[in-house]
Order: sequence, then C-alpha cells, then structure tokens
Amino acid sequence: MTEPKSNGSLFERRLVYPDVDCRTRLARLVGLDDQKARLTKILATLVNPAGLSAWLDRYHSDALPVLDWVLRRPPLVILAGDVGSGKTELAETIGDAVSRQEDIEITLLPLSLASRGEGRVGEITALVSAAFDQTAAEAAKLKGKAGRARGAVILLVDEADALAQSRESAQMHHEDRAGVNALIRGIDRLANAKSPAAVIMCTNRIAALDPAVKRRAADILSFGRPNDLQRRSMLECAFKMLNLSTETVSAVVAATGQNGERDYGFSFSDIAQRLLPSIVLDAYPAGPVTDKRAIEITREMQPTPPFKEKRS
Repeated sequence: MTEPKSNGSLFERRLVYPDVDCRTRLARLVGLDDQKARLTKILATLVNPAGLSAWLDRYHSDALPVLDWVLRRPPLVILAGDVGSGKTELAETIGDAVSRQEDIEITLLPLSLASRGEGRVGEITALVSAAFDQTAAEAAKLKGKAGRARGAVILLVDEADALAQSRESAQMHHEDRAGVNALIRGIDRLANAKSPAAVIMCTNRIAALDPAVKRRAADILSFGRPNDLQRRSMLECAFKMLNLSTETVSAVVAATGQNGERDYGFSFSDIAQRLLPSIVLDAYPAGPVTDKRAIEITREMQPTPPFKEKRS
C-alpha cells in the first residue's frame, strides 16, 4: 500500500509491506538471487533479531554469545553497482520478502531527493536529522519484548553519494560535511536504540562514499550487468509468452552482450524497460511480434553506457 507524498514531506511516499505489487516486482528481478537472499537475511536479523535467537537456541544452544556478533552490527546495508543493475528496484521491494518471512508489517520510507535541501547553512543537517528522528520514533513504537518486533521501519537513501560523499575531499563544502556527520550520527543512533529499523543506501559511486559510512555497513552488496545466463533467464520467459523461438532467444542474448564495438552489455533495466517494451510496441496494433523484428530491434538498440566516475 503506497501513500502519496505530502507537501514538505521528508519522504517520497510510504510503502507498507506485505504488498502484492512489490511481491510481483521482486519476482521479476531474475539473476539477483544471491543479493535477494543476502539482503533478506541481513534485514530480517537487523529488524527482528528474535528469529536469529530462536535459530541459535535450536541448532547452537551453547553458542548464544555468537548472537552478539551479528546484532552489534550497525543497521546499514549498502547496495552498490552500475546504473540499471536493479539496486533501487530491489531496495523498494525486498521489504515484502522480509515482511512475509518474519510475519511483521514493515514500512519503507524513501528519503525524498527534493528534501535534501538547497545548500543553505544548516539545511542538509536539519533534514537528515529529521529523517532519522522520524525513523527512530516510528521504530521505537514497534519494539517488542525479547527482541520480537511488532513491525519494522526501513529508511531508503537512494543516490546516497549525494548525501554521504567522502569528507576527505578537499573540494567538499562545509555544509556537505555537516550533512555527512548528521547521517553518521543517525545510523549510530538507530544502532544504539536497538529498535526494529534499518537503513538501505543505493549508490553508483561506492568509491565516493565516506569511509566512516562504509565502515558502518553490515554488508555491501555489489551489482553488475547481467551475464549471458541471466539475460537468457530474463528473455526466455518473455519470449515464450510471445511465441518466439529458442533461436531468437539465443540471438538476442548474443546481441545484448559485449561485442566488438563495446565492452559492456545491456543492463537489467535496458532489457526490462526499453528492449521488451520496444519489441511489443513495434508490433502493436498491426500484428503479432515476429522473430525477425525482435532480433532487428535488439541489434538497432544501444545499451546505457556504464557509469564512470570522474577523476579529479
């Protein structure tokens, strides 16, 4: 269930899981099984440690001090990788998997890009602090007994490098440094409160993030462009429904990969948001999709270039 953003809101919207639409979107993210599994486990233990405690009690009852190793980690996960690699889509939908696994309601609060301020003195710091204040306040109400949460809150910071850029940069403005300090204080505050809350950051520029932010991450999940097997998995299902041949699948898999003209292939979003819709709309409404046109359209299309950090 999504609620629209109100004027002056810190967040783009509020998304509450479980959510049928998010479950469908998450299932469409093929080729990211490892990232899905890892992120689900990490978030589950961060927002609802009772599950991990019960697992230890069942399988390793003499190793309960191990629980502290996991639970002492700051409630931060960083998703890092190329544009169109599925980071934001996974961040926006993974709460459904955690919600169903832990049988609790989870609220996602995506930090609004517009709320990040216009650079006025103290503005970024105040906005970041307010976002963490609201996250902490909502999570505190959901804290249960013996680590069993009644619900959980996830704060999503997309394009995190815009807020958490390294303070080691000589060109960094004082206001930006103060914003990073506020971000770090917010993460530490959630960790110390031991409330059912977590922070997900997405970035195309992992090297640009402040070392103190990266050091606080419970995990940094890497995302890349899909390989041949992953692209085939995406295309086979769609092409089967369109009655296209296995030979066409192979031809499109080859055409969406690296070739002599470029050393990079199509991203996940290139295939899902550009290629497949283009193939369908090319045929609509005159007739069915054909193998020949599917291959031609693919060969004519260029993938989104990889993001390259500028060197100073």
